[in-house]
Amino acid sequence: MGLLKERYAKYDLPQQYMAQGVYPYFREIDSHQDTEVMMDGKKVLMFGSNAYMGLTYDKRIIDAAIAATEKYGTGCAGSRFLNGTLDIHVELEKELAAFVGKDDALCFSTGFTVNEGIIPAVVGRTDYIICDDRDHASIVDGRRLSAATQLKYKHNDMEDLEKKLQKCEPDAIKLIVVDGVFSMEGDLANLPEIVRLKKKYNASIYVDEAHGLGVFGKQGRGVCDHFGVTDDVDLIMGTFSKSLASIGGFIAGDKEVINWLRHTARSYIFQASATPAATAATREALHIIQNEPERIQALWNITNYALEKFRDAGFEIGDTESPIIPLYVRDTDKTFLVTKMAFDEGIFINPVIPPACAPQDTLVRVALMATHTKEQVDYAVEHLTKCFKELGIVK
Repeated sequence: MGLLKERYAKYDLPQQYMAQGVYPYFREIDSHQDTEVMMDGKKVLMFGSNAYMGLTYDKRIIDAAIAATEKYGTGCAGSRFLNGTLDIHVELEKELAAFVGKDDALCFSTGFTVNEGIIPAVVGRTDYIICDDRDHASIVDGRRLSAATQLKYKHNDMEDLEKKLQKCEPDAIKLIVVDGVFSMEGDLANLPEIVRLKKKYNASIYVDEAHGLGVFGKQGRGVCDHFGVTDDVDLIMGTFSKSLASIGGFIAGDKEVINWLRHTARSYIFQASATPAATAATREALHIIQNEPERIQALWNITNYALEKFRDAGFEIGDTESPIIPLYVRDTDKTFLVTKMAFDEGIFINPVIPPACAPQDTLVRVALMATHTKEQVDYAVEHLTKCFKELGIVK
């Protein structure tokens, strides 16, 4: 047995949960993503999707992807930097920049590689990165690739953020990187206060809008727009795999900064460009979101309904202000078990355990779409209450 195999043969934690029948990952779906999906030959209510606008099976988006594939082919066979830039890539970048209120934008093949490439490209050895301690893993990996001094502040603790800013050299770049909507807990970054501290300490702000686009702000422009601080945020990042029903991501900002990133961000210039289908699908979804505000209203109607229902049923849901509703379990084994019990009741939810959260904060994550109905929410609340009570999580 080789050294690699010998070392990793000892890793059997997934197999232990499989043996217990509660392993919750890589569950196969054999239908399109919607509020109901087919799994193991039965219909299951989908409360684990990030498709907030419910657009992943919209015929207009599918047709746009097919038309782009027929025109351009299945791939670009190279990076944007060399042979992989299409006119639709450039058009999408212009539309995204205008949408989020910035000069220019760059599109990446995945959202993860936006944070992974941009953060180390904009701050160097004499600079600082200051992150919320619940920032997404892609932000964590991006800052790890940077030579900048790295500081973390307690989640949404503005007093702690100020203490970290006070440690920085006054004339150095101080980049505050934060999720607009925290993807596991569903709460929002305190952007108005972060902006106040930015101005006080001459810092810069980078906001990850992955879960804010299509949900918050005018026409779904995000949390920066929601709080009215777009002009004070230096860089806005977003993804296409949630509300925009595709895959990919982008960064938007001042033209001078984007010009630098276009020529230096390694995950941009060395990564194969997004497929024509994904690019066209994103553009069509963006147009639909802007032209159909009733979708966002429907999302908020069902979100407010579900928040009230879960609170009334006695669930601990924390400080969420979004379609992401955490149901706290605070025990890893029970988190896996309640996920399995929910599936047996016909409900797909996602378990959240370390490293996605602290060990004492394990939860199951309910996510809503604009296309969910009150009847579906009622069913989920009733049957999840039953599961939680059986495990003694909810009284």
